Amino acid sequence: MKLGLLGGSFNPVHNGHLAIARQTREALGLDQILFIPTSHPPHKPNGSLAPVQDRYEMVRLAIASDPSLAISDVEIRRPGKSYSIDTLRLLQQEYGAQTQLFFLIGLDAFLDFPSWRDPLTLLKLCQFVVLSRPGLSFRSLSTVALLPPIPYPSLADLDAGRISRIEAPLGKQGLICLKLPPVPISASDIRSRIRQGLPVANLLPPLVESYILQHHLYQEDRNRTNS
Repeated sequence: MKLGLLGGSFNPVHNGHLAIARQTREALGLDQILFIPTSHPPHKPNGSLAPVQDRYEMVRLAIASDPSLAISDVEIRRPGKSYSIDTLRLLQQEYGAQTQLFFLIGLDAFLDFPSWRDPLTLLKLCQFVVLSRPGLSFRSLSTVALLPPIPYPSLADLDAGRISRIEAPLGKQGLICLKLPPVPISASDIRSRIRQGLPVANLLPPLVESYILQHHLYQEDRNRTNS
């Protein structure tokens, strides 16, 4: 089984996350994409995070009708900060050696990869799939310390859209760089729109929008302003 791992705060999960998951699954021939909501992300301040139970439930609602998408509470069950190395080891135990793990990560986050906990071991446990992000070029990968040199023309072709993926040797499993169609949706923009009382209908799955309204999420500033 080929399993894609898509971690994130999903604060909230939106149509962009779903599009990225489905496009990546199709491009790489993966059997399933596993959404992994983070409990306490080590690289993010907790100020604007909705409670983890709410973020988990929103993902569950968003993917309920698509059997190719699944959700894991592996990072919620574990107390303290969520480190990828611990998550991967637990998932390896859970799914067994017959499952090949693909770690999906945005280019922006992957540029910080050398600062992660135990990055060299991570490279042995799974195959990394670096996904394009708006406003960033794959050529910036040449600045990441642990990576082997990737031919510059390949990265330039990827940025220009002349090719959609490249594979490079990295660790035990290898590295895939994947250019996806741009998704101009951001969770911070959605939170801002909700605070201002603006429509979000095309940005969120309907069940997620209903959940946010029902549980009064992301409305703190608006409530303060009105009081």
